[in-house]
Amino acid sequence: MRFDDRFLEELKARLRPSDVIGRTVKLKRQGREYVGLSPFSKERSPSFFVNDDKGFFHDFSSGKHGDVISFLQETERLSFVEAVQRLAGEAGMQLPAEDPQSAEREARKQGLTDWMDLAQKWFAANLRRSVGKAAREYLEKRGLPEDQWERFGLGYAPNDREGLKAALVQRGARPGDLVEAGMLISPESGGQPYDRFRDRLMFPILDARGRIVSFGGRAMNPDDRAKYLNGPESPLFHKGATLYGLPEARRILGAESRGEQGIIVVEGYMDVIACQRAGLPAVAPMGTALTEEQMERLWRVSAEPVLCFDGDAAGLRAAYRSIERSLPLLKSGRSFRFALLEAGQDPDDILRDKGAPALRHAISETRPFVEVLFRREAEAEPLDTPERKAGLKGRLRQAASAIQDKDLAEQYRRDLFERFDALFPRQQQQQPSTQFQNGRVGPAGRWRGPPPKLGQTAEGAQAMHALSRSIEPVAAALAHGAVDDPERMDDHLEAIARHGFGDPALDGLAQELVRLRFSGQSLDSAAIRRHLAQSGHDALMHEVEKAAAKSGAPFLAADKPLGEARIRWSQAFDALTRVAALEQALASAKSEAHKAFDTSAFTLVKAERDALRRAIKTGTIWEDAASS
Repeated sequence: MRFDDRFLEELKARLRPSDVIGRTVKLKRQGREYVGLSPFSKERSPSFFVNDDKGFFHDFSSGKHGDVISFLQETERLSFVEAVQRLAGEAGMQLPAEDPQSAEREARKQGLTDWMDLAQKWFAANLRRSVGKAAREYLEKRGLPEDQWERFGLGYAPNDREGLKAALVQRGARPGDLVEAGMLISPESGGQPYDRFRDRLMFPILDARGRIVSFGGRAMNPDDRAKYLNGPESPLFHKGATLYGLPEARRILGAESRGEQGIIVVEGYMDVIACQRAGLPAVAPMGTALTEEQMERLWRVSAEPVLCFDGDAAGLRAAYRSIERSLPLLKSGRSFRFALLEAGQDPDDILRDKGAPALRHAISETRPFVEVLFRREAEAEPLDTPERKAGLKGRLRQAASAIQDKDLAEQYRRDLFERFDALFPRQQQQQPSTQFQNGRVGPAGRWRGPPPKLGQTAEGAQAMHALSRSIEPVAAALAHGAVDDPERMDDHLEAIARHGFGDPALDGLAQELVRLRFSGQSLDSAAIRRHLAQSGHDALMHEVEKAAAKSGAPFLAADKPLGEARIRWSQAFDALTRVAALEQALASAKSEAHKAFDTSAFTLVKAERDALRRAIKTGTIWEDAASS
């Protein structure tokens, strides 16, 4: 049986040498490597080393050196084919079929890869021609000097429907092959294929072996609907298995004196480039949350990859989504750490504004997985009643049980409950507030952690105490409508996270609903209501329903068509967020009172804000929404 290089590289990419060899040799971590006693000779002092980053073992006592395949051949006297078959079973890979078609497919893929290489050269040449002036100016503005363009393979795709197509067809390419590789688009209605990437700064996407398998393009036109565009799935490119920047990240990891630095996951091409320029081994997923397959690749390289996010609300939500997906996969020696940067800053910003040392320092400030997990659950709602405290404890227990490794699940349960106990010391301590690492619980029973979440201010706490007395009917109607039809929130999730539903008493509920929608779970109204009841929101929902009944909100009517109800809900929500934006503008103007500003404009903004407030208070907002 023959195995092509692609199959063997994929096999080794799925298995960590320390895992395979560690079943035979007792290994101990030492710096970036693992060390143990030689399985090939008798020795008292360990001289057998395994390096996961480089994918090999080396035995100084016998001089033997190789990968996981040769290790099985040496230690278990297996043939090469037997060793590959054994490892393929462990990696969950199907053995390639023994037929001529397999070789033909591999040859075809190699042909597509050759066209990818030529396309990259064409893009790179265009970046330096007159047609690439705007792209060059963009790179200059982003602080990326010309001597770095070649290192990262950057190029430019002109605003020409057939520029790349003509260049490659002239070299002998068939349009059908270029469509298959993802470089051209074939119209569904028929007609000639045309270039996929036009007027874009181009980033080549490489597989683990360093071969170009696709491209990503950054639009130069700010009005372009897709700011970033990746190539489609193809015989060469599987988005869910590819990490942008992986070959260069491995090279950095393999350099001398890298210490215990793990691989870093950031959110975009320019962030990867910024980190790698600063000597940090960074990669990025293909515009989506990390997949299980990408996580496995990361764990092959590092036991605890660092997930790097902005420290603002959106960054935290992205971190929480990563927790949701990775939690079941955690094992001893397979976890993540989190680097939460200063709000509003990404790695590219930090490198450009403060330099490489500042970027390295910012990403070195990491937090363990369990801490961020606890923070996610503690921030889900206020913690000011026994029911809500019990809800937190239930969520912690559920989170720990999601880990499939039973031993690790038990350790997480203990750690999370210890953190819970630290938040709520016994009554006799009479502490007005309890500090716990980077967060705290204040007198109103709210988790305080940087950055503060919407509704976790002193005003929000007071509103929660007044819950039984007053919830704004319009705000209650919006919350009620969101629970009844969760999909209507999807176009407004960012705004809901920032502004809630317009009443501080509902901020905890708003955050929980946003978290559920971002979690990827397909929950209908009934499932969401069950979740809210289990997490301590039952009493609040009862008050919401009572207040919403007074609102006269048309989208709550049972006979209202779903499409119309969603439109009316969105119009009302937009009015609330408009109020928030106007109040922010007024506050900003007041804070700069020492500067000259347009008094008439200030008056108009204030008048609009007051009119919207009255419409919300009196219920005439429904009439205004209908007329608009």
